[in-house]
Amino acid sequence: MRNIKILWGVIAVLFIAVVILSSVLSADFFNQRHVDMSPDQTKQNPSVKVIATIGDRTITSKELEQQLLQKHGRELLNQMVDHEVIRLEGKALGLFVEESEIQKELKRMQQGYDNEGQFYESMKVQLGLSPEALKADIYDKLLQEKIITKDIIVSDEQVNAYIQSHPDEFKTEVQLRLQQIVVSSKDQASKVAADVNKGIDFAQIARDRSLDDATRDNGGDLGWIDEDDPFIAPSILKAAKQMKPGEVSKPIDLNGQLFILKLKDRKEQPKMSKEALVDTVRKEIALRAAPPLKDALKQLREKYKVNVTL
Repeated sequence: MRNIKILWGVIAVLFIAVVILSSVLSADFFNQRHVDMSPDQTKQNPSVKVIATIGDRTITSKELEQQLLQKHGRELLNQMVDHEVIRLEGKALGLFVEESEIQKELKRMQQGYDNEGQFYESMKVQLGLSPEALKADIYDKLLQEKIITKDIIVSDEQVNAYIQSHPDEFKTEVQLRLQQIVVSSKDQASKVAADVNKGIDFAQIARDRSLDDATRDNGGDLGWIDEDDPFIAPSILKAAKQMKPGEVSKPIDLNGQLFILKLKDRKEQPKMSKEALVDTVRKEIALRAAPPLKDALKQLREKYKVNVTL
């Protein structure tokens, strides 16, 4: 399914610039002269601060603002204009985004993260987005989708046909909870097998015998992994998928070492409910039939008489 995240790349690059540039959207916004102010000049203008010194040379906040404006001003201004015309059109059409819709989209985006905190931290580090900024971005994205699909009707037959023709997109997710013991020889593997047969706890055997520094102290626990996890060796996954909970595998030869696995648990769950699946597919089909967002934004700019002079 297509993930509609229009303008996020721009946001990631420009977010930090927003705060700084907002201070220069005044009468001198378009002044791009190079400024090299002396300490006396900065004293005369308390709004200008020296932010770096290189010998006798100073770099001021004004210079930084002007450089940011020259490099990123056009893209940021376009983003601000698009934001405004989308909001205006939504208001004109009586379209808006409910808080519940934003929360639903946030939950969808959080899939694959261990918890909500990790998700928000990732958004902050990777995209520079605070929770509030992220919600505002989601609001705009969902409103864009409503505007460009408002006249498109998708039938139940179309939805069902799409689901049937894309089974891999909606298959049940399988996760495995694995433990492992890594040894260097068949003799060591035999000792592990002997301990298992004695009823010694697998986690304790891992702590005593495993060579894997990353998991040994944790009893060899790999945690929950997807059955097609790209970071786990295919031979390990193949063996694990054939095991039953509580079962211990035979030694698996991998890169000169022997891996003994225990499947602690297994769980299967659909990626989404039937209702959510239908809603998702219906929206996806509508978006594919809608005009490109670039064209829609161009029409909105013309409608609201946008004039960009930067």
